[in-house]
Amino acid sequence: QVQVVESGGDLVQAGGSLRLSCQASGTGFRIDTMAWYRQAPGKRRELVATSAAGGRTNYADSAKGRFTISRDSAKNMVYLQMNSLKPEDTAVYYCYVQTRSGSLKWDYWGQGTQVTVSS
Repeated sequence: QVQVVESGGDLVQAGGSLRLSCQASGTGFRIDTMAWYRQAPGKRRELVATSAAGGRTNYADSAKGRFTISRDSAKNMVYLQMNSLKPEDTAVYYCYVQTRSGSLKWDYWGQGTQVTVSS
């Protein structure tokens, strides 16, 4: 079993920056993909950025040029640096962790951290 805990959400003014952190903990697991998703009120959860085990990253169009995902594999942590924040970035941000054992994969989610961007 893997526990996933996010932190770093806050209230920030438009144009500001935030750094979200996510810690995966447990025993006997190997992390494959780590990612950040977000869900705004009344909207579906959407992908923000992914970080594959091999180092490849991928971003939603809305995040390109403003957000940066990074991971510390030794610590089982992933980060999301968010710059030039906009009111439309307001959402609950969720950390996603996928672990793998051979061909078997397991998905884990954190409880979410609130990001509010004021105009």
